[in-house]
Amino acid sequence: MGGGRCAAVLAAAALLVAAAPADPQRGRVAWVTDGDTFRLQSGERIRIAGIDAPETQARNARCRAEIALGKAAKRKAIAMLKGRDVRFERVGRSYDRTVARVWLDGRDLAGALVAAGAARWWPRGKPRPDWCGGARR
Repeated sequence: MGGGRCAAVLAAAALLVAAAPADPQRGRVAWVTDGDTFRLQSGERIRIAGIDAPETQARNARCRAEIALGKAAKRKAIAMLKGRDVRFERVGRSYDRTVARVWLDGRDLAGALVAAGAARWWPRGKPRPDWCGGARR
């Protein structure tokens, strides 16, 4: 194999390794808290990295509309996750929860929830998505 082709193959392999979870863990979803948080049968609470779902509780929501959106997002997340096996890679902690990248059937769960309308992308360091369209309680 020529030097240029060898370098290209090595670069492609490095990209595949970088995209794969470093140390994937596995677990079964026992309970869905809301559109971006669930609990495993082990008891560990998982907050899905990189997304935000609307709140379901009045004490956390910014407006009434957010609560309705949050309940719909939770129903979608339950339909996708409850009782299912997931793979995850821990990337941090937040409010006594593990923050993790999560895969369901080999598919990125964050992307699936965004595609289903249950969540929005929330890049680290950016303001939380506005579920109220500027309206307040």
